[in-house]
Amino acid sequence: MPSADLRNTWGLLSGEYTEEYEQCIESVMVTEKVEEFDYKGLRKALEQLSDFEKRANSRVIESGVLKGLNVEDIKRAGERLILQEGCTSFFQNIVKNENLNADVHVLSYCWCGDLIRSAFSSGGLHVLNVHANEFTYEESISTGEIVKKVESPIDKVQAFNNILKNCSNDKKTLTVYIGDSVGDLLCLLEADVGIVIGSSSSLWRVGSQFGVSFVPLYHGLVMKQKECVEGSSSNWKGLSGILYTVSSWAEIHAFILGC
Repeated sequence: MPSADLRNTWGLLSGEYTEEYEQCIESVMVTEKVEEFDYKGLRKALEQLSDFEKRANSRVIESGVLKGLNVEDIKRAGERLILQEGCTSFFQNIVKNENLNADVHVLSYCWCGDLIRSAFSSGGLHVLNVHANEFTYEESISTGEIVKKVESPIDKVQAFNNILKNCSNDKKTLTVYIGDSVGDLLCLLEADVGIVIGSSSSLWRVGSQFGVSFVPLYHGLVMKQKECVEGSSSNWKGLSGILYTVSSWAEIHAFILGC
């Protein structure tokens, strides 16, 4: 495809995506706001977003803009991606900590898992399990098709639950999910500890619409400690309707590694 046509096509696809995404979020917000946490209602609402994401991906495939990309160029692009400050060092410390015995997974809507793997491997991380869509290649050149694995919030939470099923049941495990977009909401709520990083307005709006409470992580830790002192149960557990908020990866690092 000529470069001018490629730019025009990307512009049209991007514009359509943004407009329809905003319309989809607004349609979710039309429902009556609830006071108590309503997971079923939230999941049903996010099924609308899931249908939208799949339609958007189909449009991208049909446009042909992904055809002809070289896998080495994709990997080099991944190496140039700038992750949030503190993200890479956090995962480096998690992986290196033998006492933690952590199993780390990355779930993403990304069209190409190679892009994510390259982004993390450039920071010395080659052992993360990446769950994403994948390009198909013929002799290292993309065909323009996508192997659809994780396209939507519903796909994400299904992948997350499959990961949990494969975890060892020999001892109690604590599941922590870190997310920053509305597509992460279901996984955040399913985890024992759901941590929201960043300031996505759509995540906050949709979550609040269905009774999700957002609590600063430090405040949540203080409350858990208070419960322990008072002798009541203070177990972290999923589907409580409470998500914990942080402003940086340093806060998450301190919570999990204690320093």
